Amino acid sequence: MVIILIIMPYALLPSAETDNAQIIVLVAIFGALFTIVEYSSSSPSLVEFRDAPPFNRVRFSALFATVFCLSMIFKGVDSPGVLSEYFQNSGSVIGEAIDFPYSPVRLMVIMMPDGTDPVVIQHLRDAAGLSYLVSVFSVIWFVILLRLYRWPRRAGAFNVWINLPTFDPTAGGDVVKRLQRDGRVNVILGFLLPFLVPAVVKLVAALGTPINLDNPQTLIWTVSAWAFLPASILMRGVALSRVAQMIEVQRRKAYDRTGPTHSSIY
Repeated sequence: MVIILIIMPYALLPSAETDNAQIIVLVAIFGALFTIVEYSSSSPSLVEFRDAPPFNRVRFSALFATVFCLSMIFKGVDSPGVLSEYFQNSGSVIGEAIDFPYSPVRLMVIMMPDGTDPVVIQHLRDAAGLSYLVSVFSVIWFVILLRLYRWPRRAGAFNVWINLPTFDPTAGGDVVKRLQRDGRVNVILGFLLPFLVPAVVKLVAALGTPINLDNPQTLIWTVSAWAFLPASILMRGVALSRVAQMIEVQRRKAYDRTGPTHSSIY
């Protein structure tokens, strides 16, 4: 699935450059090997919540759906079809509906330098609107699954070391408060990133390095990252808050069983 995700824009776009084929294949193989090694090893290194589905499944599905939708939009430019026309029309309607003052889509449009081809602006608006809608739905869907399946403890114990390999519970301070703080920071950052990224890109362009989105593949991955990363960070914030809540509940249960005398070990 990782290989399919990475090569999808190259495979679906008939006008893609053939010189990048080897690089794309190498990146796809590296991504697949990294995923296999990470999920098969007993000691994790980077991937969080690998033993607490469907957190990573929802995130991957959101990215996969975003890249697929955008690839179909640009596929219809050179090879029109019923499916590509459907995605083009949907992206156009959603993009125009979300393109209001101070919205993330409007900020993505105005970050483009003066003189940009109006066709590129239209494609950017359609892609940004559709990808942003997918990211919002992915966050809502994760929250629904969290409530329905009482995530993360659907069955068995929750291993903090396996699921939070970058979190050090012995770094100092109360674990629950640290998780709650990190969760709030991630939620705020995930909400603000769609607004901050266009502003940063506009600032960088003003300093002499304007962004070029004439290449459809570049536009697909740029817009996908712009929509996916904030949604992923926001879901991580919700997940950390949920883990903190779970630990606090366990503490209360242990306190009720042992009483105040032994509660200090928690």
